[in-house]
Amino acid sequence: YRMALLIACGNAICGNSAIAAVAPIIGATSEEVTSSIAFTAVLGIGVVLTLPFLIPLFALSDVQYGVLAGMTVYAVPQVLAATMPVGVLSTQLGTLVKLIRILMLGPIVLLMSLVVRRAKLSTGPETADRQGGRTSRPSPPLIPWFIVAFLILAGVRSLDLLPEPVLHPTIWAAGTLTIVSMAALGLSVDLQVLRHVGGKVAIAVTASLVVLATMSLALIKVS
Repeated sequence: YRMALLIACGNAICGNSAIAAVAPIIGATSEEVTSSIAFTAVLGIGVVLTLPFLIPLFALSDVQYGVLAGMTVYAVPQVLAATMPVGVLSTQLGTLVKLIRILMLGPIVLLMSLVVRRAKLSTGPETADRQGGRTSRPSPPLIPWFIVAFLILAGVRSLDLLPEPVLHPTIWAAGTLTIVSMAALGLSVDLQVLRHVGGKVAIAVTASLVVLATMSLALIKVS
């Protein structure tokens, strides 16, 4: 069930960041984290390459395509990769919609932390190990530090607290780090790890992606 939770959070919120945030809360192993990241990375690349073909198929405008990309693509760098070839408007709207999805990471992580801690309290402390000694495992923080940092930086930028001499180098650094993160994402994927992902999990995740894209297209067309 840990693998299912990791992939579900990665698909629904923000890919690797969500997986990294949820993993320590549910006690996921390094193998499960690696498999989840590899699976979402490969599937995300497929989404990025496939999504532009929907523009002529459904007669999507730049606005509609940007919203669709923001609602379906897993990670922010992948949203940029899917929307930049289309236009600036699609890129801006896709990024905005994606950031709104990312805001759900805080509440989800907080809720899962409370549920896990409550479950631990109901089952009692960890039992003694084979040698008779007690094992203590520190509880993860309710909200990961990088979520708090993200909210603080978003507030600082929204309130226009950064002076111009600092703003431009910061924007350049953010763009550079985005490129590095995209390269790191590709270099860190080991396709052999995907063999550890069960066929049922793969089918379920792929089906959920199709449902998500269908619902997004329906909402876009209705609105």
